[in-house]
Amino acid sequence: MTPPTASAAPRPLTRAAAFALGAAAGYAADTRFADPRRGHPVAVFGSAATRLERRLWRDGRAAGAGYTALCVGAVAAGALALDRTVGRRPLGRAALAAAATWTVLGGTSLTREARTIGRSLAAGDLAAARERLPHLCGRDPSALDGQQIARAVVESVAENTADAVVNALAWGTLAGTPGLLAFRAVNTLDAMVGHRSPRYARFGWASARLDDLAGWPGARLTALLTVAAAPEPRTAWRVWRRDGSAHPSPNAGQAEAAFAGAVGVRLGGTLRYGMGGPPGEAWGRVEDRPVLGAELRPVTVDDIERACALSRRVGALALGTTVAGHVLLRTLLSRRGRA
Repeated sequence: MTPPTASAAPRPLTRAAAFALGAAAGYAADTRFADPRRGHPVAVFGSAATRLERRLWRDGRAAGAGYTALCVGAVAAGALALDRTVGRRPLGRAALAAAATWTVLGGTSLTREARTIGRSLAAGDLAAARERLPHLCGRDPSALDGQQIARAVVESVAENTADAVVNALAWGTLAGTPGLLAFRAVNTLDAMVGHRSPRYARFGWASARLDDLAGWPGARLTALLTVAAAPEPRTAWRVWRRDGSAHPSPNAGQAEAAFAGAVGVRLGGTLRYGMGGPPGEAWGRVEDRPVLGAELRPVTVDDIERACALSRRVGALALGTTVAGHVLLRTLLSRRGRA
């Protein structure tokens, strides 16, 4: 008689599979729980970066570049160290990827905030919508009517779908957990010091340029996924390809133009922003932006829900792209290493 053979032991998760599992779990956590209200790691990073800025601020690009390098370098180095210690075991790698993904994603909080404003507009409570708008974007809400607020919300959903969802996942595809966390650090610094104001025009230059560079691949991926998720892909493709580069931002215009075509609305035009800098500084910066999707209809309140639903579909596609892309990339690198 042939002796019974022992069943083969299950193979441990590969590094790529562990990251993919963790990224999916982190995405599910964001979908279910959104951002934690207290103790969010991004808020902790922001507080530390603010304290460091008080020490290092000088009205010059060199000081700002050093500040940016210190902040982003600390996060990247810490993420690499964690990846090499906690990530030695498959379950550790998966848990670390899950925690990092949940930390960097903001898609659920984005759509919840947008829908809150939409409900206020639908109820005719313009004052409440104006009060809530600064939680979503840096517009001056004081003189905006309901239609203008709805347009601001749709534009913010489009831009932040790229920044708060797709861009982070794209860097996870390329660099795993360290890529996720390093991108969030870059994007957070841009929001803090990268805007145009007397205080940050030079000091924030490096943060703004680094964010433009880091956001370049994810912005184009956002537009492509928006076209794929659009009810009318041909319209989304046409408006994106024609108008995406008309926007003053090299990245935001890609997502906004694709969303304009996907939702079927006209975006862009005159915008009024806060000046930035110390709290309480007056609103005052006005931009006359090109119109995206000029042949389409104006935004209505109902389009806020359409934009939110589109954002969720794009996020799900981005997760699938991240998982597949990371596994494929790691497989190719592994085969090259064995060759």
